Amino acid sequence: MVSAAEQMAANTSWAALGKATDLRNRILFTIGLLMVYRLGTWIPVPGIDTDALRQFMESAGQGIGGMVSMFTGGALGRMGIFALGIMPYISASIIVQLLTSMVPALEQLKKEGEQGRKKINQYTRYGTVLLATAQSYGLAASLEAGDLALDAGLYFRLSCMITLVGGTMFLMWLGEQITNRGIGNGISLIIFVGIIAEVPAAIAQFFASGRSGAISPAIIIAVIVMVVAVIMFVVFMERALRKIHIQYPRRQVGMKVYDGGSSHLPVKVNPAGVIPAIFASSLLLLPTTISTFSQGSASSPVMSWLLANFGPGQPLYLLFFLAMIVFFAYFYTFNVSFKPDDVAQNLKNQNGFVPGIRPGKKTAEYIEYVVNRILVLGSGYLALVCLLPEILRANFAIPVYFGGTSVLIVVSVTMDTIQQVQSHLLAHQYEGLIEKSQLRGRNKKRTKRGPARR
Repeated sequence: MVSAAEQMAANTSWAALGKATDLRNRILFTIGLLMVYRLGTWIPVPGIDTDALRQFMESAGQGIGGMVSMFTGGALGRMGIFALGIMPYISASIIVQLLTSMVPALEQLKKEGEQGRKKINQYTRYGTVLLATAQSYGLAASLEAGDLALDAGLYFRLSCMITLVGGTMFLMWLGEQITNRGIGNGISLIIFVGIIAEVPAAIAQFFASGRSGAISPAIIIAVIVMVVAVIMFVVFMERALRKIHIQYPRRQVGMKVYDGGSSHLPVKVNPAGVIPAIFASSLLLLPTTISTFSQGSASSPVMSWLLANFGPGQPLYLLFFLAMIVFFAYFYTFNVSFKPDDVAQNLKNQNGFVPGIRPGKKTAEYIEYVVNRILVLGSGYLALVCLLPEILRANFAIPVYFGGTSVLIVVSVTMDTIQQVQSHLLAHQYEGLIEKSQLRGRNKKRTKRGPARR
């Protein structure tokens, strides 16, 4: 049976967007902040030799440099003030969430509600500053080692570090503002816009390679088919659900006895969404960024080893990427997006139960068992979507923006944002119905009957 809310959501017209003033303001606010972000990617860090940087990024664009630049919206290739992107904040979130599950004090702080969440967010910001400072120092030193700085020295390093750390903190603030006052998840939208903004140039470069004969027409057609197939597969898997049947017993209110109802608990095949791919990519960005800009320095065996083994398409890179995707799929699901203990407790508080399973601990164990089995398929789907295009791209020189991670992020963020827009439209439609019912009630109360005829 389709609920009344689902029927109303299906009948919601996008023409109602013009009447939903609050939603329209949220969309305009989000677009405005994303335009500010795009403008910042073109403001360069002081003291950079732009010509040498351009030549260097053109040579590294098909390798690690292209992957790193993808997640910064091209800011790294231009060495803009947002060159570090939002990845330090994501890395800090990973560390804090790991510590929350391992440190009892942080776990207790997480259970304290809104105040605990604010405190954990504060720790995440402190971690972002530390990570951004370390990454900016490594990037500044790498720029000097690669002869990409106009006036190398202490002043250049300090100015580069202050600019990059300030840019990352400003991006973090933009993401929080979009999440709270705009539409969609701010951090995901920043990465989404960074990828989308560079796609037209990547497509033009891809077809130019085909015209020059560097890429055969068969490969071009195969890439187009692959991208379309990956998009369809991602949409199908992101909408796939495993429904757990929930039964509610009869209840008595006063002298009336209400029959028990039945419902279902929807469990997505991929409860973590795009987060595992972003987390895994962010962990790969730190060593690859430093190794890319330090390849001119032959005196560092560590950097040479990183560049040789953690390049796109290399076995160690693919193995690490696969392991991180599977790990974060399980970790993020059971610690953030879908906690079996909390779900079982909520069902118990609402007098709901799974048929044949005792409420409480047994229900939590059953839900955990079901989610574990679903995540085998979900993590495998994420690994397939992210790794297969990476292997093809490394062998056939396909642009990095056609990779599985970028397609997964774009499709997932688009679906999530559209779903939030529809939720706001549905809420606006509910508000309109409530206002109409209240006005009708008032009109009925104000209606006066005439004198009765005798």
